[in-house]
Order: sequence, then structure tokens, then C-alpha cells
Amino acid sequence: MAKADAKPIRTLLFVPGTDQERLEGAVEHGADAVMIDLEEPRTPFPESARESARKAVRSFLDSDRAAGGATAGRRPRWFARVQPPATGQTLKDLRSVLGPTLTGVLLPKVYGPADIHRADALLTCTEADLGLPVGSTAIYPILETAQSLRLAYEIAVASERVQYMGGAVSRFGDIHQAVGYTWTAEGKETLFLRSKVLIDARAAGIRYPISGMWAGDTDDLDGLRRWATELRGLGYYGMMLGAPAHVPEVNRIFSPTEADIAFWKDLDRLATEAEAAGSGPITYGERNQGEGHEVHLAHVGSARQNLRWAEELGLA
Repeated sequence: MAKADAKPIRTLLFVPGTDQERLEGAVEHGADAVMIDLEEPRTPFPESARESARKAVRSFLDSDRAAGGATAGRRPRWFARVQPPATGQTLKDLRSVLGPTLTGVLLPKVYGPADIHRADALLTCTEADLGLPVGSTAIYPILETAQSLRLAYEIAVASERVQYMGGAVSRFGDIHQAVGYTWTAEGKETLFLRSKVLIDARAAGIRYPISGMWAGDTDDLDGLRRWATELRGLGYYGMMLGAPAHVPEVNRIFSPTEADIAFWKDLDRLATEAEAAGSGPITYGERNQGEGHEVHLAHVGSARQNLRWAEELGLA
């Protein structure tokens, strides 16, 4: 699947691969995508427990529940976080999760393009072994090392499989170790890295960048809303989540409003009519809108691009 074919994901909900009840329940939360964690679902995580988790996840992904629809009207897309190639254990995880219901894998602790090349090769071999279309499994690199933040563009272009990416955020996890910042709810300490990775991702052809989690208190809904609204304002189209209760609000923030869609449709219609009649210039609304009053070709292109986003979300 090419980068241009990737669909928007507003909410990517993390679920431990070791928790069968939460895995079964994830179908119902309304998230666009669910990430099943086989890398660090708990601490400690001995190999015996990991092997049991692999078998349980395989059984779930092969079930009608994973393949069927959710109460929200459509099933989530399934991703799995596997161990990175440097561990030598990635292939074991891939064999337990790859199949027609899996959209892609999250690749943690990426350092550079070589990690993507290794994962791509392992995926190609595993897809061929399992009779899956070669190239059908997406890679979502998690950028939680200083090296990966520096090389975000090179990582994004290392394979056509890299369809989603963004600036990861953690209060006290791997990316904290890599950068050394002190987390705050305002997020000024991570604004540069989130912005830098966003530009790298878009320059590499990733249509719908996804940001890292809200690292604040679960019950701080005002903080969550501020965080998600800022991410949407920056240009992100979704974010990772750890709490199912946050899904509806985050879906709302990362969705265009009815007014947005109506405006974009107006510009599209006016431009289509002007193109057919050979007339112009096109004006819209009041003169005091400044740039927004006289409609330029770039405005029409933006409206049509945003309408495609709304259509892919099923909202237009």
C-alpha cells in the first residue's frame, strides 16, 4: 500500500496484548484504530508470558470479533506494537500478528532508516510465507530516540510501508530519557520535536500524521482538550490514546465541523461553476475577511483536500 492510500486515524488506542478482556472490549470504544502491545504490555514481561500473549493475540485477530463491525458502525483498524529488529525477536511477534485483519505494526525504539529496512525485509518474508499480499502491512515508526528525531524524514522515506508517523510524547518514558525534558501539561518542552517531526512526515508524503499521547492525568479532561486542540492546530490528524474514555472527545476534536465542511463545499462549488463558465474572480463572504474574501486557486485546493479528509472519515 502506498503512502497516498493511507486513511485518517483520529484515535489510536493502546491495549495490552496480555489483557484479553480489554482486547475484546476495544472493539466497542469507537477508536479508529487499536494498537495491541506485544513489546511492553507490562513490567516485568518474561518470555513465557510473551509467548502466551502472542497466542492469545493470534486467536483474537483470527476471530469474527476482530473482523466484524463495532457498535460505532465500523470495526477499528488493528495495529500491533512488536519488538524492534535490534532485539532479534521481531519475527516471532510478526508471525503471531500478521494476517488479513492487521493494518500495520508499530516499530518502537527506531534509531534510523536501517531499522525500517530490516522491518520491511522481515515483513516481506512473513507476508510471502503466510500468503498475504507483499507490501500490504504498514509500518508506523515510534520516534523515541534522539537519533530518530534527528532523522525523521529519512526514516519516513525509507519504505513505502511507512504510512503513519508523528512526534511521540511521554512524561517519563524512553523519549524523556533521550531528550531530557521535564514534562508539563502546556507542552512547550516538546513543541519543537512535535513540529519538526510533523514537517518531516508531510515532506515525506505522509498524509495524516499522528501525534503521541496526552501524558497528563486521566481525569484532566480540560488538559486533554487543550492538548488535542493544539495538535490539530499544528496539523496533526490524530493522536495515540491510553484511556478508552478519551476516545469520543478526541474523535470530535480531530474531526471537521459541519460549518467547516459547508465552507469547503461552497468553495468547491463556486470554483467548479467559475471553471465551467470561464468567469471570475470568485469572492466569498464579507470583505473584512481579508485573504478569505477573494478566493484563490490555493484556497480551492485546500478546500478540496480537506473535503477528501472529511469524506474518508465518512463525514461528507
